[in-house]
Amino acid sequence: MVDEDIRVMKIVASLLSQTLRIAEMIREENSKLVQENKELHLELEERYLPENMIADSSAMAKTLDMVRRVAGTDATILLRGESGTGKSLLARSIHYSSNRKRGPFVVVNCASLPATLIESELFGHEKGAFTGAFTQRTGRFEAADGGTLFLDEIGDMPMEAQTRLLRVLQQGEYTTVGGRNAIKSDVRIIAATNKDLRQSIQQGLFREDLYYRLNVVPVAMPALRERKQDIPLLVESFLQEYCEIHQRKPKRVSDRAMESL
Repeated sequence: MVDEDIRVMKIVASLLSQTLRIAEMIREENSKLVQENKELHLELEERYLPENMIADSSAMAKTLDMVRRVAGTDATILLRGESGTGKSLLARSIHYSSNRKRGPFVVVNCASLPATLIESELFGHEKGAFTGAFTQRTGRFEAADGGTLFLDEIGDMPMEAQTRLLRVLQQGEYTTVGGRNAIKSDVRIIAATNKDLRQSIQQGLFREDLYYRLNVVPVAMPALRERKQDIPLLVESFLQEYCEIHQRKPKRVSDRAMESL
């Protein structure tokens, strides 16, 4: 009987030892992940600081000066500029220069989401809220809580979703699709568009009241043709980057090629 008890105790001790080892491994892994997350945030903060953006033109100097002035506030910002001018980069710069830089930065491309899904994407939905809603879904507003929500191509947002977004901006709360309880929203909104929203208002495609709610701080992103002084800096930066990626020796752009660019 004693031998049997000892055998059982050894088995239990072995199991406990394994459990403790696994718990310690999980603790170490979690600690490592937390540290990596902190280092990543610091790297992102450094990378997206306005002074680290590649710019030397007067047009970009005005834009970056505006970014520095508004980054520390919670004011809603509307970024305006043509496609490809770097509005998303500017939005990240604002976020990582703000008091919310430790919070999430969540991106929603309003042009890429079907009109039938955009409300669910933004606000989440309850199980059974509509056909195909088999589980509860967390929306982007909830995911961005404590941080920044970047609404890219806001001019393509469907009218019904615009109405719900306006309600969030006015009341600071929202409900999920199919939900009844109001959820407080602690999110800073940065929107961007390449469209003339005033013209969209005249065409009945964009709500005027929402426009004024978004356009609290308008920031213009100049096109490259308006900042030609930055082209040599951008060319050298891209050249260095791709030489490193493809393990090539640094190259020099000829004067003739640079003049063409």
